[in-house]
Amino acid sequence: MAASLWRAVMDSVSGSSSSPPSAPDAATGGVEFWHGAERAGWLNKQGDYIKTWRRRWFVLKQGRLFWFKDPAVTRASVPRGVIPVASCLTVKGAEDVLNRQFAFELSTPAETMYFIADSEKEKEEWINSIGRSIVQHSRSIADAEVVDYDSRPKAATQPKDSEESEQAA
Repeated sequence: MAASLWRAVMDSVSGSSSSPPSAPDAATGGVEFWHGAERAGWLNKQGDYIKTWRRRWFVLKQGRLFWFKDPAVTRASVPRGVIPVASCLTVKGAEDVLNRQFAFELSTPAETMYFIADSEKEKEEWINSIGRSIVQHSRSIADAEVVDYDSRPKAATQPKDSEESEQAA
């Protein structure tokens, strides 16, 4: 879904004008993915349509997981896809699901994506980095929805009720 959405945005922009597309900024959320990544490295990823495994360079930065064909990522690079990690529900090992070493899965409400790292250590590091990013970036959404009932102003009816009962007596 995330990759399909990315492709739809890119296709609609590239087909709409001959000028350089400005949509990558919109689709990437303005993230400067070409430097200062929280985590970057090779992973094998299943294709969206043809379920073959492809080796891709992944970059995790500011709540987005980008992937590219090669590690020479510059300002002019166009990601092959992007996943906003705030929309992810879980990231966990998946060796038993895929029957492959160093496999892990990333689940969103719409789909589950599978990846294979080069070692157990790299798999654990990716799971930890993505997990931290999910928590960090989903917290900002959740904080806006939290209502602290203890800090809400008290209703003014209580003193008024006691005044009325004193006047009635």
